[in-house]
Amino acid sequence: MPTYVIGHKNPDTDAICSAIAYADLLQQTDRPDAVAARCGELNQRTAFALSEAGLETPMLLNDVRPTAGMICQRDVQTARCDETLMTVFNRMRDNSFRSLPILDDDGCLAGMVALNKLVEELLPRAEKLDDSRRVETNLNRIHHVVGGEAVHLVRPEEEQPFILTVGALSAANFRTRLATYPADKLLVVAGDRPTVQKPSIEYGVRCLVVTGGHNLSAELLELAKAKGVSVLTSPHDTATTTFLIKCSKSIVAALDKDIQTYTEDTLVKQVLLDLQTSAQPAFPVLDGDGKMIGIFSKTDMLNPPPIRVVMVDHNEFAQAVNGIEDAEIVEVIDHHRLGGSLVTDEPIRFMNEPVGSTCTIVALQFRARGVDPTPGIALCMASGIISDTLFLTSPTTTQTDKQIIDWLQKFVPRSLKEYASAFFEAGSSLQVLTPEQVVTSDCKQYETHGWEIAVSQVEELGFHHFWPRKDALANALRDHAASNRRDFACLLITDITEHDSYLLAIGNEKLLDAIEYPRVEPDLFQLDGVVSRKKQLLPMLMRITSKIEKGG
Repeated sequence: MPTYVIGHKNPDTDAICSAIAYADLLQQTDRPDAVAARCGELNQRTAFALSEAGLETPMLLNDVRPTAGMICQRDVQTARCDETLMTVFNRMRDNSFRSLPILDDDGCLAGMVALNKLVEELLPRAEKLDDSRRVETNLNRIHHVVGGEAVHLVRPEEEQPFILTVGALSAANFRTRLATYPADKLLVVAGDRPTVQKPSIEYGVRCLVVTGGHNLSAELLELAKAKGVSVLTSPHDTATTTFLIKCSKSIVAALDKDIQTYTEDTLVKQVLLDLQTSAQPAFPVLDGDGKMIGIFSKTDMLNPPPIRVVMVDHNEFAQAVNGIEDAEIVEVIDHHRLGGSLVTDEPIRFMNEPVGSTCTIVALQFRARGVDPTPGIALCMASGIISDTLFLTSPTTTQTDKQIIDWLQKFVPRSLKEYASAFFEAGSSLQVLTPEQVVTSDCKQYETHGWEIAVSQVEELGFHHFWPRKDALANALRDHAASNRRDFACLLITDITEHDSYLLAIGNEKLLDAIEYPRVEPDLFQLDGVVSRKKQLLPMLMRITSKIEKGG
């Protein structure tokens, strides 16, 4: 099972790029199973950055609670519907399988075969012995199981119910027995007995199997061809040949179609509830197209391993991917305040540095481990730093961020200063997103001093796209707060050219009155010189929530 490297919900460029870069470093060092993931959609600038770097978008992972798709065994032995009982039985015996999935011609799951059901088909109960002479199969399967030579075959792929009879009677009695069955269904097994072979051919049986390694005489073979009788030879004696023919039935004869299956996103918790009342030994897991991707047994569910997660660009459960409480957190890399309820059972690697970007910390790890990033990964990390520090102009910028940008420039065959301009021009969220998307695309949730607050931010080249949409954005912010039960929600609209912001805010009136910036409208505040949510806005919100008692 992989180790997922993942940023916060509603990911910004730093969250996505730090996940990609750190997964790349881990793959080369400590954790070759590391996989970059995301728990939200990319914004336009992040998509631009990945495109310019030539990197794939990380996989979408909205929940890290274990699922059937995560714990199932992917390398699965299967059988096809056209395979024989004998072939499937040998496969199950050789691999000590109690059951086996059966696929149809399209590769979709047809059902399961249990070993006890298969054996019962080969060795029927006493009350079913009369049915044992009826073998539904085709001549190709009989030839495959019995071996020997296909001397003359007529319609070898035609499925039909054969009536199996052995030429062990006297010639006279055998002729009488033949007449009691329809010729087009008869399959006669006989040794080197012309007195049985000739009447079988004259009667026009569907197939004659000559046992003991013997061959049909030239005269009788010509007669068989004239009468349309198929002829097979068997290297085995008559008793063995008869048993093998019964084993040539399609595995469909033992197929159980009424089985419990699971989609790959079914939670393990739900599976465990179902297993308490199920006698089924193994359970197929299907993808969205109904194709089987794996299988699990009850044993696999005794102690399913938790999903391993490396949290980047956040350390609070409120901002983390769903199900993080059930995951095994193995590392945290972040540059934000410590908060939330992060608790682990074992010591973990926890890196939290007061720098402008998580990508700065990741780049430091590349350098410390002596690993040179590829040009694409270097540009990816530079994008995270450029985004979070407004290309080293934000108050969050440190000397370390500047040094790392200079170091990354060595690996990127283009000017990062010119790239930064193109990055910020890549798209205006206010211009292309709906008000609801603007509010949620880069939104972080905090619990502070009993207050539940949400803080969103958009970075624009001026405020000209903001004013026409102000009221719609306020309504979207109000709806977001109500649906998520937030006491306070705000949207910081930042002009990255002038380094000023406006704060659109709704919620508890006491908190609104306590905001430490000029209130230019009932729901709007002017924040000159403010560009950083982390270093300028959030500390102010922490102060006012600490001074005002909720419900007071």
